[in-house]
Amino acid sequence: QVQLVESGGGLVQAGGSLTLTCVDSGRTFSRDPMGWFRQAPGKEREFVAAITWSGGSTFYADSVKGRFTISRDSAKNTVYLQMNSLKPEDTALYYCAIDPEGDYTLPNAWGSWGQGTQVTVSS
Repeated sequence: QVQLVESGGGLVQAGGSLTLTCVDSGRTFSRDPMGWFRQAPGKEREFVAAITWSGGSTFYADSVKGRFTISRDSAKNTVYLQMNSLKPEDTALYYCAIDPEGDYTLPNAWGSWGQGTQVTVSS
């Protein structure tokens, strides 16, 4: 059974960095693509990044391309999101997701979600 647990959020100044971690603690091994979404207050949940189970392919939203890096350790059922050059507009609740079907940029394509970890970037 999938159980996603995110960690690593916090408060950081603009220009700073954070690394988010998501562990699929409910299974011993996963071959599913994993991804990150975020949702700011009053806004819809939006795609941030995704990675195939092998880690061979990665995908990013234009707003984070060149600043964020997604990676995974499949043996540990863990996906990471390294976030550099953070901006105040990156402030949001960041969610980990797994097992998409269809358009991976759409929230409703993903099968399971974590509870989220808050990222706040001060100006």
